[in-house]
Amino acid sequence: MSWIKQLYETYEQCSGNEMSGGQPLLPISHTVQQAHIEVCIDGEGNFKSARVLSPREEIILPATEKSAGRTSGEAAHALADKIQYCAGDYRTFGGKKPSYFGCYIEQLRNWCASPHKHIKAQAVLNYLKKGRLVADLLEAKVLHAHNGTLLYTHKSKGEKEKLLPEGNSEGATPDIFLQLTPKEEKDVKTRDQGDALVRWRVIIPGELQDQTWLDGSLYQAWMNYDASNKQRCGLCMATGKKETIIAEQHPAKLRHGADKAKLISSNDTNGYTFRGRFEEADQACTVGFDVTQKAHNALRWLLSDKKRTFQNDEQRIIAWEIAGHEIPNPLHASDEFIDGEDELPEGPDAGRQDAGRSFAQRLKRKIAGYQSTLGNTACVIVMVLDAATKGRMAIVYYRELTGSEFLARLDAWHTLFAWPQDYSKERSFVGVPAPHDIANAAFGTQDKDSKLLKATIERLLPCIIDGAPLPHDLLQCTFNRACYPQTGKEPKHDRQKLSMKRQEWKKTLSIACALYKGSHPQENYQMSLETDRTTRDYLYGRLLAVADRLEGLALYAAGENRDTNAAKMMPRFANHPYSTWTQLESSLVPYKSRLRAKCPKMWVKFEKLLQDIMDAFTVDDFCNDKKLNGEFLLAYHCQSKELWKKIGDVGEDEESKKTDDINNL
Repeated sequence: MSWIKQLYETYEQCSGNEMSGGQPLLPISHTVQQAHIEVCIDGEGNFKSARVLSPREEIILPATEKSAGRTSGEAAHALADKIQYCAGDYRTFGGKKPSYFGCYIEQLRNWCASPHKHIKAQAVLNYLKKGRLVADLLEAKVLHAHNGTLLYTHKSKGEKEKLLPEGNSEGATPDIFLQLTPKEEKDVKTRDQGDALVRWRVIIPGELQDQTWLDGSLYQAWMNYDASNKQRCGLCMATGKKETIIAEQHPAKLRHGADKAKLISSNDTNGYTFRGRFEEADQACTVGFDVTQKAHNALRWLLSDKKRTFQNDEQRIIAWEIAGHEIPNPLHASDEFIDGEDELPEGPDAGRQDAGRSFAQRLKRKIAGYQSTLGNTACVIVMVLDAATKGRMAIVYYRELTGSEFLARLDAWHTLFAWPQDYSKERSFVGVPAPHDIANAAFGTQDKDSKLLKATIERLLPCIIDGAPLPHDLLQCTFNRACYPQTGKEPKHDRQKLSMKRQEWKKTLSIACALYKGSHPQENYQMSLETDRTTRDYLYGRLLAVADRLEGLALYAAGENRDTNAAKMMPRFANHPYSTWTQLESSLVPYKSRLRAKCPKMWVKFEKLLQDIMDAFTVDDFCNDKKLNGEFLLAYHCQSKELWKKIGDVGEDEESKKTDDINNL
């Protein structure tokens, strides 16, 4: 129960210190739900006006344990609720849904008869006892009916949405239906006005706050009344407190107002939620009412903060410090992580230094800044939530770390896996790619399978937070895709989406290099070309880059724009370098001749470079035709960068480059 205790502590420490402009921490015995209609009354309970609200207007409303987690049935909220609950004349006007007005009005009447009553709740009660809410909303043209029967919409599969009863399908759809979320059952979607939730404005002379959903005194009155009705006491297993009020149900609506998935639930008395081990649900888990309310409200508040949360379909990943201090997001790429840190001055020999020097210094300064804020004793938590069904949510990953541990793990991740990243012309940086970019590089952006993306990110989190090794299959998939630079059709026998656009391939290549470098820290790979590294895979990567560049310049000088033979043969080269190089070297002969005729200086430089690389091989290494590993991609990327430095990406902007420029290199 560590997670619920830490969330409870987060609520206690952050309550009243929320960031301005964000969602507040909810008071206990309250929930959040989208409102559709606003009704204005006076202090005596007389109707004044009503209007349809704009989309996505969520409000804080008083709720019981049962109503906060209801999926169906007659558990009513205390004040703001749907038409089918708070309208006494809903069935009079032909409402199709069940009416729960009886339980709603009884609960409101009991509240107003208690010592914890509130003047605004009494005004709402006085109005609703008249039983004419629907009639007033029809007169205000907020709700709509035909011949005294409330309209609803109906949409079967493959058909257009239409208004019913028959005879009301012409004209524009009323505003209220545009705000309602359709209910789907057996391929039929319906929107019923009974689902519209009503919030109340109560205008009382001398009262500055007429909006009940923002009235703190109303919050407190309901909390006092709700607490006075609870009698069940026991041991809170989260905090260890004895004889505390025990929660009967636990909140839902954690990710958004319509979310029904719960982290703690035991309402399945006929299934196997707890049966088989315990006779009663209380034997499995009991949590204090105050604790579960505050913990779930803290979790809801954290999930609403986009800076702390990563969202992918139903999956949510959050990282926070329980005192509310800002911490770096572990799922950010390095440029997002160290954003705001200026480049350090490099000096006259900066161009010959390793490409990661400036990045390492900026990263160190950023980590030091967080360290000074968090200290060594701060508690940082990383949690992953996912829902397999609409009613059940699970914590699929959970870690507690001290502030220093968390920052040390991030420092190691961003240092080990740092590499020059080529995301686009507008976004290039030195550092680590984001996990979702790694997943797309491994499996292709064409694959929109959210389950695959979720699973990949979950597998990467232990690498970031726990320092676990990178999964080998993920590294291999990224390597395979990085070996397909050409933009033609993929091989029919290969099910992966290997072919891709040029910029996407460059991004994939840089990510593959980052993953391989970080997976082999003992090799101490540099982010710039290492001319003194003479391993077989590294030298073969350099050879392929030189061949690709040589042919590319020759094609450019002749005004041709197509893939080079080196790019076309890269997949085969990765598997059989010696035999492929023999063929590739022969195909370079006409391009060498063309380059020698048009750019003799450049031809001499390429000939010398090729010879230097060949001389660095041993005979056994050069003749070895076994498959290359990811080191060849590092060499290919570094050698390509070195060759492209002075002239840029030839072929992408032909009008701005001249043959003379090539010859003058």
